[in-house]
Amino acid sequence: MRQIFSFPFALAHIALSLLGQVDESRRIPVGGQAVIEGVLMRGPEHWGLVVRKPDGSLWRNAWLESKWLKKGAWKLPIVRGFASMAEMMRVGFRALSISAEQALGEEQNFSTFEMAISVIFAILMVGGLFIALPVWASDKITHWAGASAVAKNVAEGVMRGLVFIGYVAIVGMWKDIKRVFAYHGAEHKTINAYEHESPMDAESVAAYSRIHRRCGTSFMIVVVMVSIIVFSFFGRGPIWQRIAARVVLLPVVIGISYEIIKGASKSDTWGKYLIMPALALQYLTTREPDGSMLEVAIKSLEIALDPHEILNAKSEAEEENGNME
Repeated sequence: MRQIFSFPFALAHIALSLLGQVDESRRIPVGGQAVIEGVLMRGPEHWGLVVRKPDGSLWRNAWLESKWLKKGAWKLPIVRGFASMAEMMRVGFRALSISAEQALGEEQNFSTFEMAISVIFAILMVGGLFIALPVWASDKITHWAGASAVAKNVAEGVMRGLVFIGYVAIVGMWKDIKRVFAYHGAEHKTINAYEHESPMDAESVAAYSRIHRRCGTSFMIVVVMVSIIVFSFFGRGPIWQRIAARVVLLPVVIGISYEIIKGASKSDTWGKYLIMPALALQYLTTREPDGSMLEVAIKSLEIALDPHEILNAKSEAEEENGNME
């Protein structure tokens, strides 16, 4: 099962987990993402991670979230979107590594080198698939059709969206990724149940939808639409120059997309209808979870909201180890 922590999953992780969910209505921010045989949840100040081990038991952990996002320029509109994405990816890869170790059922750590190679290769492929390929393909298509510069920008955006959907559809056929997508569905159902103040048990949570308005999948579709507009100002010049401009402008596109999603999540009028087309894509990135998966997601959210039992146990263990030394 070690092969799951490799380029395909790392690339899927980057593509699908760019934005954690944020619930403004309950005044308690919660969000999360699926990992290998588990779910990572974010509470007001802590992360909670629960992983199903091979023997059926639940491995649990909690840690304090970073405070840098709430300071200085990182709180500014646009900037906070890219900063949030960077933090979600950092925490996500940490949780991904931990969950892989626990799901293997043996003491086997992933080296820094292995992590670095997977991440670097995945980032390069993201750049190639979602930036360079759409630019090159739209150039060829619009040149052959004699289309205008505006049509070229639209074609590039459409191509980027199709590449993303195609990649998700392909990796979704992989058995291990199907299970991750099912945990993704469990995460959504749990958050939906929480937002509706439903009892936090598997039977009650199972009745809720596996689709959620603030999912990172919807965010990716908004990124595609925003990129059509932003990149249209840099539609001329050699292809390498336009690819470089898109890489440089990607943080701006992500920041603007974050603000759109954030505003849409608060609206039951324009926001609801704006996000609706993107919600259909979640039928590709989620699967119906079973009861054991729901149990993992529920426990993860409970820990994220109230991590004191886990943190106290960790503190006592560290103190005991210190005394033994």
